[in-house]
Amino acid sequence: MLRGLTGAGLGRIESDERFIELAGANGFQAVDLDAGSLIERHGVEQARELLAKNGVVIGSIGLPVEWRTTEEAFLEGLEKLAASAAAAAALGCTSCCTYILPSTDLKAARFMALATRRLRTCAQILGAYGIRLGLEFVGPHHLRTRWANPFIWTLEETLEWIDAIGESNVGLLFDAYHWYTNELTIADIEALRADQIVHVHINDAPNVPVEEALDNGRIYPGEGVIDLVGFLQALDRIGYKGAVSQEILTAEAPSQSPEELIQRSKAGFDKVFGAAEL
Repeated sequence: MLRGLTGAGLGRIESDERFIELAGANGFQAVDLDAGSLIERHGVEQARELLAKNGVVIGSIGLPVEWRTTEEAFLEGLEKLAASAAAAAALGCTSCCTYILPSTDLKAARFMALATRRLRTCAQILGAYGIRLGLEFVGPHHLRTRWANPFIWTLEETLEWIDAIGESNVGLLFDAYHWYTNELTIADIEALRADQIVHVHINDAPNVPVEEALDNGRIYPGEGVIDLVGFLQALDRIGYKGAVSQEILTAEAPSQSPEELIQRSKAGFDKVFGAAEL
């Protein structure tokens, strides 16, 4: 597995170039960022050289399509998708991810019909460039009632929805925080196949009752109560080889510098990966 970073929880990094440099300097092997923006500034060859020089790859790009709201917003975003996919493919990235909110103001059945069609279309476009689409179920309890109608927040439901979307390049964005807030087990990970997982996020949770864990209350790996050692070992046992990217969502901006936060992240990764003997 590759040790990876998203920009979340690292403060205000001045540029993607600095992000890449800091990641590589601290032993990270993957970064999640916008491949298209990198190519716009450097061109394909220089962007590849920048990544290679720092010993990192792009772990995943975000889905640049608003599939949750109006058809107009969806179609507007869809126009950008092929270019984003082409840029990612040019830099060797094969993953694109989005999240599923666990409640919606639309009637759930209508939203399911709209979202299934829209995500199927996105998957088909991504597939033409050899890119997989990862769907992230979101577990924190407070978001399950944040909007009017309950939707999807469990692993089982997400897998069923992936089957309904029906494209072979759709799988899971598997996040340790949502695994924890769903009170899933090591056995639930071991029941998966590695090819069902597109991408992985890692983070930790404070010592509060699980139903009180907030989506923007995450902490750095190794500083909380999630069994991240068991989480990583289970992923290793099923043969997952992709990026495990830190994603720390917080209510307040961190007081430490990006350099300090990435060093803190490295210490956390060293702790949990070391304990997992990975």
